[in-house]
Amino acid sequence: IVSDTSTCRRHIAFRHPDAYRQWCKTNNFESMLPQDVKERKTAAAVLNAQQTSLDRHLQEIPPNNVVIPYTDTHFREAAIEWLVSTSQPIQAVDHPSFKNMINIASRATNGVVLPNRNATRRDIMDLFKTQLTKLKGRLNVSFHFV
Repeated sequence: IVSDTSTCRRHIAFRHPDAYRQWCKTNNFESMLPQDVKERKTAAAVLNAQQTSLDRHLQEIPPNNVVIPYTDTHFREAAIEWLVSTSQPIQAVDHPSFKNMINIASRATNGVVLPNRNATRRDIMDLFKTQLTKLKGRLNVSFHFV
């Protein structure tokens, strides 16, 4: 007769672990061996430690490129917003190049793709070099580009 259950458990864990686990499985009993208890606690802690998330249920929605229908009111509001936010003089809307830009953009059927500042800078530099080359040809002078 065993007087202490922990002594019996240590004996079974050390001498008969496979037989005990088989008996537990056959009798639908949860193993009380220290190693098995520790594994269950660790597994439960891992499950509880994982943050629940909706990530796998969410889908990224592609940006909606909505073309706002033209109205004089929308254009006037956009022009004023542009003037104020970029500190343009009010006369900028009367400038022929601004009117030309608006006339070209008004023919677009699916909106206008605006270049980023790097592309704009590159285009300005290319235009400058082209104009300088034309000027060189007219003046018959040599310039060196870096």
